[in-house]
Amino acid sequence: MRWNHTRAVWTMVAAAAMWSIAGVVTRMLESVQSFELTFWRSFFTAICLVFFLRVLQGPGVLKRLVNAPKQLWLSGVCWAVMFTAFMVALTLASVAEVLVTMSVGPLLTALVARVFYKQTIQLPTWLAIVIAGAGMFWMYAEPQSAIPTASAFTLAGLPWGTLIGFLVPTAAAVNWCVVQQAQKTGDSLDLLPAVLVGAVISGLLTFFLAWPLHSSPHDIAWLALLGLVQLALPCTLLVFCARILSAPEISLLSLLEVLFGIFLAWVGAGEEPSARVISGGALVIVALVVNAYGMKSKSSEETK
Repeated sequence: MRWNHTRAVWTMVAAAAMWSIAGVVTRMLESVQSFELTFWRSFFTAICLVFFLRVLQGPGVLKRLVNAPKQLWLSGVCWAVMFTAFMVALTLASVAEVLVTMSVGPLLTALVARVFYKQTIQLPTWLAIVIAGAGMFWMYAEPQSAIPTASAFTLAGLPWGTLIGFLVPTAAAVNWCVVQQAQKTGDSLDLLPAVLVGAVISGLLTFFLAWPLHSSPHDIAWLALLGLVQLALPCTLLVFCARILSAPEISLLSLLEVLFGIFLAWVGAGEEPSARVISGGALVIVALVVNAYGMKSKSSEETK
């Protein structure tokens, strides 16, 4: 298949749509709990990625992992945090709240790069951080009601689902900075093996937390679908898209996950987002568009 810009854009749209199904599928489960849910999704993701890596890169997947640079393992830990926190958060908060919280990842990346790697934050990014902060404050200026399954985790009225969900963009920010730093030192990190490491770590950790397992065949089938369609396949497609699209383009197209996910949860599970979540989420998306457009304009000027 020949990869051009148009094909890469539409492939990213498809990847965002696949990422977005997690919320509505989670609402279709019968009885599975948060840690067991995470275990099964990570388990099936790991199996699918081993197969994909064998097809794309040939034999010797495990040998290459053993000899991989330490940054890949650190990236894998970040992926494990993202996998685990995301699924737990979905059981404690609405899909809209979790997805909007996740969408601040690019801005957190800029802050982490500034604090730990002394990278300069450009004016568009600072402006975007202020706008996104205002959006997040507006969303949670009043307590948000958690979904029914979260009743045991709403102590002191704190939005635990959102707080746990915030670990996802935080880990993503650290992960991206690790990848960038590795590239500067001459170590190129392959995305798929890092995702595989994250899936294995997440699966092992949550297996012990979830034991004994009680999932029904119905739930396991849905979670197998998540492992393949919601994680393994779109992450594989992202590898090809990243060869064609710029980072700002990927960031903007990834925002479609927020829109698709909220819409699917609304239509497929009857989970209607509140007016505050919609308006606050709109501000966060505007912030990310401002940041991506500003950085792309600056990059164009430097090229000239």
